[in-house]
Amino acid sequence: VQLQASGGGLVQAGDSLRLSCAPPRTLGFYAVGWFRQAPGKERDVVATITWRNGRTYYADSAKGRFTISRDAAENAVYLRMNSLKPEDTAVYYCAVATRQTVWTIPRTPNEFDYWGQGTLVTVSS
Repeated sequence: VQLQASGGGLVQAGDSLRLSCAPPRTLGFYAVGWFRQAPGKERDVVATITWRNGRTYYADSAKGRFTISRDAAENAVYLRMNSLKPEDTAVYYCAVATRQTVWTIPRTPNEFDYWGQGTLVTVSS
């Protein structure tokens, strides 16, 4: 299963980016999430969204700056990132949870079953 994530790049602090993820339509998914991993650090949640009713979860670092959304017609999930900071530099991964396990709005890597290849976001100061 391939999850295509795109939209990363090199930007300056204060700029915006929109990441996109297109899970295969053949997957039945409960939620889609964005995670990130900086060099030498663990993979952390950024934001997640349940597919049926659009309930969202945000990491504290993302609140007020990032917005996750879904487009059922396009079968896509987006992460709009505003006011980017150098500490946002990381590889961003899209992931799919096929069922609810721990949280009603999944938020930990173990709750997600399929992962994309990652897209690099670099924010220069």
